[in-house]
Amino acid sequence: MADWANLQLIDHHCHGLVQRDLDQGEFETLLTEASTVAVSAFDSRIGLAIRRWCAPILDLPEHAPADEYIARRRELGFSEVDDRFMGSAGLSGLCVDTGYVPEPISTPADLASLAGGAAWEIVRLEQVAEELYGQVDAIGFAQAFQSALEQRTASAVGVKSIAAYRVGLDLDPARPGADTVADAVWRWFSGEKRLADPVLQRFLIWCAVDRGLPIQFHVGLGDSDVDMKSGNPLLLMPLLRAIEPTGVPVMLLHNYPFHREAGYLAQVFGNVHVDVGLATHNLGDRSSVLIEETLELAPFGKFLFSSDAFGLSELYYLSSRLFRRGMAAVLGTGVSVGSWSASDADRLALLVASGNASRVYGLG
Repeated sequence: MADWANLQLIDHHCHGLVQRDLDQGEFETLLTEASTVAVSAFDSRIGLAIRRWCAPILDLPEHAPADEYIARRRELGFSEVDDRFMGSAGLSGLCVDTGYVPEPISTPADLASLAGGAAWEIVRLEQVAEELYGQVDAIGFAQAFQSALEQRTASAVGVKSIAAYRVGLDLDPARPGADTVADAVWRWFSGEKRLADPVLQRFLIWCAVDRGLPIQFHVGLGDSDVDMKSGNPLLLMPLLRAIEPTGVPVMLLHNYPFHREAGYLAQVFGNVHVDVGLATHNLGDRSSVLIEETLELAPFGKFLFSSDAFGLSELYYLSSRLFRRGMAAVLGTGVSVGSWSASDADRLALLVASGNASRVYGLG
């Protein structure tokens, strides 16, 4: 069986780290998707997992009390904390979404240096579009966006859509025409900068298809700004049917609580891939169940690791630790009951850990 404890992972969707020390309230807010914390996040599965798995990295005993954990973190300073957790995460590569920067955060190059691996950029479609707000007229927007996207993705390995946050995933699959796009841009430019128009979301996605890079879609859980009822990946089926003939990879991110639905889509569409993203660390000790349920239908060759870590280096370490734990349980149980051989398990382990990401993103 594969030595999961030392198996290097490629994190195919993640973010930068906050570059300052945090008080306990700020730390707990970054542990979850909540904008504010009414009760202690340490009294949840992710908080308990932090105390179980992360405390020893800071020279604390397992299950160290929350106040001692925060005090030790501040004693070491964020730089040392980040160096320890990123160096212990066992990541050979990171595909970094650079589209969310609420404050100065670490760059892909910074993350690569901390992890001792390589890093590549994932470009957020909405960010590229919003940089053109008020800079061109409605008629010229389409060409300007296509040019800007080509420039921004010159060295990127993928793009990302947050349509789930802006308009939901129940998108008309048709590529919008030039006049329709211009009318939508005119309406957008008459309001706020935040792009939340279904026509323009479709336009951005089809421009991404034309670029040929893997397209990541936020699916399922997120912060309180997301409309969960419109975040079911099954709503994407008409669009997935339209994209599939192009061969462009579609990467469904996070997916919880729709992970079984996402697994089905990965089985029936040749270009669809899935992960369980930020749910891995949010579910703590239940993450093994999440991974097992996703792989009920999702082919092992379509399943990738991602942390969706943002702000805290603990989330990189915790996600990778819990993902290895869950995959080892799934594959090890299969071997023990004769569902597959040990050699099959080793081969599948390498696919999920890094092989799938290397193949889909062309990482070499």
